[in-house]
Amino acid sequence: MKRRDFLINTGLSVVAISASGFIKFDGKHFIGDCETTSDILGPYYRPNSPVRNNLVIKGEQGTLIELSGVIKHNDCITPYKNAKVELWHCDNKGQYDNTSAEFRFRGTTFSDDKGNYSFNTIVPVPYGSGNNFRPAHFHLIITAEGYQPLVTQLYFAGDKYIAKDVAASSPNSKRRILKVQSLKDGTKKMVYDISMSLTLAAEAVAIDKLTGIYTNIKDLKNKKELFKKDNDLWVKNEVFGENYRYIGNNTFEYPGEPAGSHDSLQFELLSSGDTKLTITSVWGATVTPVEVYLKDK
Repeated sequence: MKRRDFLINTGLSVVAISASGFIKFDGKHFIGDCETTSDILGPYYRPNSPVRNNLVIKGEQGTLIELSGVIKHNDCITPYKNAKVELWHCDNKGQYDNTSAEFRFRGTTFSDDKGNYSFNTIVPVPYGSGNNFRPAHFHLIITAEGYQPLVTQLYFAGDKYIAKDVAASSPNSKRRILKVQSLKDGTKKMVYDISMSLTLAAEAVAIDKLTGIYTNIKDLKNKKELFKKDNDLWVKNEVFGENYRYIGNNTFEYPGEPAGSHDSLQFELLSSGDTKLTITSVWGATVTPVEVYLKDK
């Protein structure tokens, strides 16, 4: 549901739909506004991590923590059974395992009959250099049939780097900055319930990262200008621009095209710091050559 939409309940009131969720009247009170907001995927996602919820590595230093919660349908109440939950994070030195077959500190689990999920791992640490530090965070992708795949991040309350990080300090990240409970045995516990959404609005700070001039890697004279209007992503054309709608997984599509046809923009944040843009156009049985661009620095 678009953030500009409104829910009108006759005889009650008019309630604005928020950018991060929705509101529904259940006959007694308003519920909702609970969908988990999206966040940048980042450069270090690896698919096909092992199915396991214990990511603790023998001999690896770090404070033990349990991350747990409930996956819910978009009514924000009903548990979602068998949702796929992928977790990954850095080690206690701020490094990600991007190549090994061990998939260190990476794992996949599935929610149970009551929607419960959990991981046992260590507390990640902030990483970076100079004035460019990312706060400690967990990466999550939740895949549930009938909903958009949800890419998000969880942050730790009290982390001094949150205020300077554009993603973590976004207003839509507020409910993903979590308090951590210290247990008597010296371990930690973090609880986060996740509610799915049929459509997700891209974070404003994420769109800001994607806007700019892009150059075709095979034709340096071929450039695309991407800009933001009303928190939507636009591609400049001869008149003004074309609006693309976020559909999840760092991908935007041109809305309103016939079934089986689409123009899509897919972004990838490379470990080099570059932003890669892949443009794909499909019209029925015709697929135009894929175009690849890099964002100008």
